[in-house]
Amino acid sequence: MWRRSPRCRARYFDFSEEVVSRAQLVAPSFEAENGPSLCCSPSDPQASPGSGLVLHPNIAGHGQRRESFLYRSDSDYELSPKSLSRNSSIVGELHSEDLIVTPFAQVLASLRTIRNNFTTLTNVQCVSNKRSPATNQPSVTKVCLSDESYQKLAMETMEELDWCLDQLETIQTYRSVSDMASNKFKRMLNRELSHLSEMSRSGNQVSEYISNTFLDKQNELEVPCPVQKMRERKRKQGQQQQVGMMTQISGGKKVNHTSINAGNRFGVKTDQEELLSKDLEDINKWGLNIFRVAEHSHNRPLTCIMYKIFQERDLMRTFRIPTDTFVTFMLTLESHYHSDVAYHNSLHAADVVQSTHILLSTPALDAVFTDLEILAAIFAAAIHDVDHPGVSNQFLINTNSELALIYNDESVLENHHLAVGFKILLEDSCDIFQNLTRNQRQALRKMVIDMVLATDMSKHMNLLANLKTMVETKKVTSSGVLLLDNYTDRMQVLCNMVHCADLSNPTKPLDLYRQWTDRIMEEFFHQGDREREKGMEISPMCDKHTASVERTQVGFIDYIVHPLWETWADLVHPDAQEILDTLEENRNWYQSMVPQSPSPPFYTSDGEGGQQGDSDGGSIATKFPFDLTTESQKRQAGHRESTLADTAVRSDLLNQGSPSDLKAREMTTCDVSPAET
Repeated sequence: MWRRSPRCRARYFDFSEEVVSRAQLVAPSFEAENGPSLCCSPSDPQASPGSGLVLHPNIAGHGQRRESFLYRSDSDYELSPKSLSRNSSIVGELHSEDLIVTPFAQVLASLRTIRNNFTTLTNVQCVSNKRSPATNQPSVTKVCLSDESYQKLAMETMEELDWCLDQLETIQTYRSVSDMASNKFKRMLNRELSHLSEMSRSGNQVSEYISNTFLDKQNELEVPCPVQKMRERKRKQGQQQQVGMMTQISGGKKVNHTSINAGNRFGVKTDQEELLSKDLEDINKWGLNIFRVAEHSHNRPLTCIMYKIFQERDLMRTFRIPTDTFVTFMLTLESHYHSDVAYHNSLHAADVVQSTHILLSTPALDAVFTDLEILAAIFAAAIHDVDHPGVSNQFLINTNSELALIYNDESVLENHHLAVGFKILLEDSCDIFQNLTRNQRQALRKMVIDMVLATDMSKHMNLLANLKTMVETKKVTSSGVLLLDNYTDRMQVLCNMVHCADLSNPTKPLDLYRQWTDRIMEEFFHQGDREREKGMEISPMCDKHTASVERTQVGFIDYIVHPLWETWADLVHPDAQEILDTLEENRNWYQSMVPQSPSPPFYTSDGEGGQQGDSDGGSIATKFPFDLTTESQKRQAGHRESTLADTAVRSDLLNQGSPSDLKAREMTTCDVSPAET
């Protein structure tokens, strides 16, 4: 267990204009192969102030917004009376300083405190101003401390130093410092989910879903218990009858070239061009109605969105992409998205592309990325779910699918999406990168692979920890400027950008967000039906008879979306504040829709009410500290009837609810904590 520094919990830093003005705000331009860029080199004396990324403090204007669970106290640390922490579930006090929560940044902050204390205790004057907050300050007046004050400061300094040494001794040399934050965040999330699972059956389901989806856990072998023998036998029978799913890399579908006309205004043939044109006027706005775009483009939203964005950014001219080749590639790519998949289809891909386009345009990131990096990010967003079968990675692993065998159970779908996307480039008249140099193609491929693999939701906590560690580490430095002067840092931001776009549904206007929710739940339920048919254990939130849609969305926001977007907003402050406001409003709306009636009681295997347990009287062994509901219990008649009744009530509430009466509703105490998915 780590020992808690007495003052490390509350690490506040002031970014004055004098400090920021000293920083050289530059983002180096990489080799000329990367294409035209507005970035300046570090040695350029005329470097634009917009070339770097200044990390601003959180201002008081948004102090009333809830903070994520990352800012709650971590019980694994020993807290002293001096330790300060703001609770994410209550409104914090207004402040203009930043709280540091990642361990490595806390170590740096403590070391700076130790340095300052040393100067005070010894009255040593520092010749170098490298770590001084300002350049032209008069000599520091000699400080005279009383014996008591001197001893107190000396003891505090020693405690800080001991704590820093403890942390540094625990760092494993083969792991990055961001792993310290990742492990801490995972530990905190596990604690939050354990608490949520104890409050109700629906809370238990939501906890299982978040844990299984967003935490990268090694698969563990389980010995089937006797009551599972029939299920296992049925599962094996289903696998024997199963035809291998996607046993080959697809990408061979041919598009009817007679329908391709590069002269079309938006790359697609439609008799509703004026309506489509009006829809695309919002191409540079957060919350574009992608559903109307699909309707007015004859269900070709990805093609026309990509066509419009490439025009807006002049990418076809910059990289000499023939228009007919681009349209052919896009129509072929879009045809490889399955129209019969409710959520992971070309509509979702188009939404992620447009969201990535907006995030790339945020003022804080102006002139930071090269044109090749921008091209890679948009292309990665376009292909990131191509040929998605509408089931999860775990489903493919559990059914011994060909893809799971090919990719050794590691990011199965994400690897497949990449393979399909790049294979389509090899089709006739589809190579949109034909005029890139060899170095450009290699660099683009590497970036796209990194970004698409980052959309594996099991990598979420690692991505979040990496970004937050990078941001807070730079904040602790005297400059408060994130230069993004190396590939790792730049890709870290781009990977998190595409990940944010992939998890942006809850940040969109409520009417759009609700449509996305309906679609993802339909896809989940379809997977659950397939698992039921095969005699498999139904995945969390995939059982249409027991899933709580509203609680799922509240938890999804509180534990996954909010911490991610909170960190992104910290990076680009103040550009994402309206997005956070919309996220909070949507979360409150779903919270208000959570049924307030008591959850049905748990049932034992013999059908009697009471706490869930097995026939032997022992507890069910689980990999996660949640009580799991067995299939036989789910099929109890009383359980089914009460669940259907709850579903009907929720449906009525959803139909009657509207954003206008949101503010009139007070958040009520229910059987879940504020964070759900």
